[in-house]
Amino acid sequence: MSAQIDTTALKALLDEGSVKIIDGSWALDGTDMQALYVQDHVPTAHFFDIEAIGDKSTELPHMAPSSDQFAKAVGDMGISETDHVVIYDRQGLFSAARVWWTFRLMGHEKVQILRGGLPAWLAAGYPVQAGTEWVKGVEYTPRLQPNLSIDINDLKSYFDLSDKLILDARSAARFTGATPEPRAGLRSGHMPGSRNLPASDLIENGILKPVSDLKNIFAALHVSPSTEVVTTCGSGVTAAIIALALFETGHEATRLFDGSWAQWGREDQDTVVVRS
Repeated sequence: MSAQIDTTALKALLDEGSVKIIDGSWALDGTDMQALYVQDHVPTAHFFDIEAIGDKSTELPHMAPSSDQFAKAVGDMGISETDHVVIYDRQGLFSAARVWWTFRLMGHEKVQILRGGLPAWLAAGYPVQAGTEWVKGVEYTPRLQPNLSIDINDLKSYFDLSDKLILDARSAARFTGATPEPRAGLRSGHMPGSRNLPASDLIENGILKPVSDLKNIFAALHVSPSTEVVTTCGSGVTAAIIALALFETGHEATRLFDGSWAQWGREDQDTVVVRS
């Protein structure tokens, strides 16, 4: 199953009552996306707050939640592990990919992203509603998939291995260190041996590029079916866009570095940083 669904197909599922919808909007600049959700959202959608539904035992931003935390939050939305879930965001394609990855991390199989997000839904002339959705909670049973993520200690062993590749979704200027990081206390630059693939290069008009284009992009980076790819970015959000693109091309060996540059680039972190 494709990780994406178009507006027409989602509207049909919504009319049938056979889908659970999530607004997974988030913005680096701190825009209150939950307030915007209350103003208007796809009918029946619940808001998934990646800051609130995250690991609170660390200072790192919006790290993946525990299985129990995720199960409680999603179960309270009336979602079970067997439901068909569709996620969107207000930008077209940005943070929805992170929420999609989180569902997959918890073993949810039937999860997709709305192609073009809320802008596409509105452009199609479909309705929105205001307020907050209330439903009866259900039990959600997660099945954690640890192979979809990687921690900093395991990542350090990846360097100089020809069958492994680290792709960094940050902008070229941040990757080279030409511009400072938006978060305080972080060094500028990138991990040794990593390659830059700005998430924006995978998107056109708020929509993931066609699979043929994505395959050409990954081929140029020497990604083969046997290559194990680690995706990273500033804080684990746009890294999920690379993971999504790889998934759509059929690539199976992908892991997301959840700590990303927010962890690797810390001034007090014993890690090597390259500027070039």
